[in-house]
Amino acid sequence: MDETDSGRAIHGSAFLDGLFALNGRVAIVTGGSSGIGRAIAESLAQAGADVVVVARGEAALRETVDGIRAGGHRAAFVSADLGERAEVERAGDEAAAVFGEPDILVHAAGINLRPPLADLTVQDWDLTMALNLDAAFLLGQRFGPGMAERGWGRIITIGSQQSIRAFGNSGAYGVSKAAVAALARSQAEAWSARGVCCNAIAPGFVRTPLTEAVFTDPAREEALAARTMAGRNGQPADFMGVAIFLASDASAYVTGQLIFVDGGFSVF
Repeated sequence: MDETDSGRAIHGSAFLDGLFALNGRVAIVTGGSSGIGRAIAESLAQAGADVVVVARGEAALRETVDGIRAGGHRAAFVSADLGERAEVERAGDEAAAVFGEPDILVHAAGINLRPPLADLTVQDWDLTMALNLDAAFLLGQRFGPGMAERGWGRIITIGSQQSIRAFGNSGAYGVSKAAVAALARSQAEAWSARGVCCNAIAPGFVRTPLTEAVFTDPAREEALAARTMAGRNGQPADFMGVAIFLASDASAYVTGQLIFVDGGFSVF
């Protein structure tokens, strides 16, 4: 590399850092101990953010945080059942006490109960709404106003293909994921004029613990992959780039959106 090439590399790196680096930012990621949430937590840490991961299982939380720390990044965890409102409040307070009030909130925690609608119980409905929707709302209420007061913030919620269409036995899950897309729009309307961008991500079919039942059927897995333009189903790592984008200064004019990361599934 000659001197000119070296200078270009330095300037290029500085330009990208200005857009995407998260140094000095604090992120809270719910559902960050597995699947898409874990990939997002890891990516935000690698981009420079201090990350607090919130989920139920302490063993998986420790494993995730230990992996992030092994890469030289700061991370911590809070174990909580976000299906309980009191636990959401406790988790928010404890997470904010670690590195300070967050600049970035990612709600990836979720549950997918899929009995036929006629068999869906009130308990199924309440649990699904509590974790998928109510926790997203309550955490947004806890942190969104503070972000707006400070003049910068990012709220990212994980939606679904079922945010816009029904699948077999969508039930309460489909309703909750349609609602989180609407919640992102409401949050954007409330706070984006003060620097808080609020968006939702709609994955395609991604191999995670939440979708394990789909991937135990090879024929169904193959059929779903064939429906994409990319010719494959998703992996958690596919969400690292979009998470950094939505969490960074690069997305300053992107808000109230449902962004599909699905290999073209939604348009094929």
